[in-house]
Amino acid sequence: MGRARLAELHGVSTTYEPEPGRTVRVSEDTVVAVLAALGVDASTPRAVQDALEAHRTARLGRLLPPAVVLRDGGKRNLPELPDGTLLRVDTEDGRTLPWDPAAGPGAELLPPGGHLLRAQAPDGRSASAPLIVAPGRVPAPPGRSHGFLVQLYSLLSARSWGMGDLGDLAELATWSARTFGSDFVQVNPLHAAVPGPPTDPSPYRPSSRRFPDPVHLRIEEIPEYAYLTGPARARADELTARAAALRRAVLEDGALIDRDAVWDLKRRALELVRAVPLGPGRRAAYGDFLAGQGQALDDHSTWCALAEAHGPDWRSWPAGLRDPRSARTARARGELLERVDFHCWLAWLTDGQLAAAQRAALDGGMRVGLVHDLAVGVHPSGADAWAQQDAFAAGMSIGAPPDAFTSRGQDWGLPPWRPDALAATGYAPYRDLLRGLLRHAGALRIDHVMGLFRLWWVPQGYEPRRGAYVRYDAEAMLAVLALEAHRAGAVVIGEDLGTVEPGVREALAERGVLGTSVLWFERDYDGAQSAQRAEGTEGAGRGAESGQGAGSGDGDGRDGDGAAHAEPLEPGRWRAGCLATATTHDLPSTAARLTGDHVELRYRLGLLTRPLETEQREDATAVAEWLALFGRLGLLPEGPGDEEAAVLAVHRFLLRTPARMVGIWLPDAVGDRRPQNLPGTWDQYPNWRLPVADATGRPVPLEELAASPRLHALMEEVRAAAGGR
Repeated sequence: MGRARLAELHGVSTTYEPEPGRTVRVSEDTVVAVLAALGVDASTPRAVQDALEAHRTARLGRLLPPAVVLRDGGKRNLPELPDGTLLRVDTEDGRTLPWDPAAGPGAELLPPGGHLLRAQAPDGRSASAPLIVAPGRVPAPPGRSHGFLVQLYSLLSARSWGMGDLGDLAELATWSARTFGSDFVQVNPLHAAVPGPPTDPSPYRPSSRRFPDPVHLRIEEIPEYAYLTGPARARADELTARAAALRRAVLEDGALIDRDAVWDLKRRALELVRAVPLGPGRRAAYGDFLAGQGQALDDHSTWCALAEAHGPDWRSWPAGLRDPRSARTARARGELLERVDFHCWLAWLTDGQLAAAQRAALDGGMRVGLVHDLAVGVHPSGADAWAQQDAFAAGMSIGAPPDAFTSRGQDWGLPPWRPDALAATGYAPYRDLLRGLLRHAGALRIDHVMGLFRLWWVPQGYEPRRGAYVRYDAEAMLAVLALEAHRAGAVVIGEDLGTVEPGVREALAERGVLGTSVLWFERDYDGAQSAQRAEGTEGAGRGAESGQGAGSGDGDGRDGDGAAHAEPLEPGRWRAGCLATATTHDLPSTAARLTGDHVELRYRLGLLTRPLETEQREDATAVAEWLALFGRLGLLPEGPGDEEAAVLAVHRFLLRTPARMVGIWLPDAVGDRRPQNLPGTWDQYPNWRLPVADATGRPVPLEELAASPRLHALMEEVRAAAGGR
């Protein structure tokens, strides 16, 4: 009992439910290991008692909690204070304000921001704690909107160097806004990767979530590039020719996108451009960027320079360099100053092109613009894990527990943030991360948004099933999110697919965070729709709101066709507060879903756990149910048997729902059959390395996409259904 109580006090769950009605107890050794990662010794009964007593003593002696959160229209976590306690707030803009919580709701009397709360009790005790004052909700979408979803690397044009870049993103945004009235383009995480070779191609295992990767730069749009002369110009022209060969290999010869080859050419070109002096205005802008980014950029660039010298895994570096604040690291930073500055410069250039892409989107008429994607974690050997070691739980990685789809559970290999460390800093790492991502964004998608509430921690060396859930202060995490989104004027979309514990979707909706609804998983799981039909009544609502069968599970994108026993959810019963889509980067394209190609692909790769005939039969039944609903609603006038017409019907249906945002997976617009990522595979399938292609698998560059009759037919339907924007 003592260990269970200690775990509860530190947010460690000792049980979990792999499915409704079945509870599994977490093993004692897992609980001990997780508590140890939180700095709590629970290895023996005596250690447990000592830890409980230490926690009690600390609680009794503390005037303020580690961090105080105030939210408009919401609760505060300020404890009862002794009568006569004086409170004052040191605001982030340098003012000192007296504060009396009894005088009003609290958040309305203090400016939004990250402040410092000071308390002075009559008995002489004093304390201070970070204070987060946040609006109650994130900004709402600007009316009904639609836009493309695309993995940027897959969007090649006649100007890109073997993979899509920020210039291509700006072109896509401007064209889709002006041609179809689109309001947004959602892209994959553009976070900085751990360098190879080979570089991990997954954008969801980055080195840093704080800074974007310069591999996305359009080299020719760097102003100094135009001033290359003599041998430098000749060398740049040679690199451009080699880049064209890379592009042709992908678009014409069927080669996979080779991120390392692209970066090798771009890095060489950037070394040439770096030698061109900045003009006075550009130099002043660079200085402002350095000052604004501060220690975070210095740490990131230092890691990049050290990785060039010692390899990309900081855990294998010489002992002194493993500590970002050591004297040896300080000396190394000085010795490598030129390379550190080079990586700062790259971050500045990339930031500038991101800003230009967002300006292009808004100038083209988009009301939202770029929707950036926040990965759920970072690579353990990368820059963030090195620079923020105190904030991460050593010896732990996040994943998912066993469920109906994966009996072993999952280990994603990403270290989790320590909730206690976040609170102690006033959530500074999280605030800085959000602020950086929202600099040039109209919206932010948060991958596995359930991680703001709890994450499945797996101790190093343990099987994924032997993990435990660790809770975060969701009130604080959501307050920080609301604060930074409010400052940026940005919409927030949570990827809430899969098994979601009760209350999470409701808490997100209360704060204005949109969910994610994928058509194939929206079914009448609670039977309310069927009951209403039997009674001859109609009503609004959402049958899958409880999280039963949102389809992709905690495993971040697993297919969920086995849930076809519940009938498709009619459009009027969908939730309004969502981004509605037909698919995601982890799921089959719409054409593959309609034709059953995705089942055959999984069969060829040995991923099926049941006979092929069984999988095909269930899949065909699920698709037939949806097609029948489309027919009943008059959304498939072309009749059955026409794949392109069925893709149109899928999107007609999405636009019939009340969803505030409707996303069109760009490869769907040209009939692409291939998923960008096939969960459960590594080298068996070319994850994250495929260009957008047509139904035959032939790559389709941006210029051809823009002229595609199939794409135009789909988007004209979307534009008409959206009211002609």
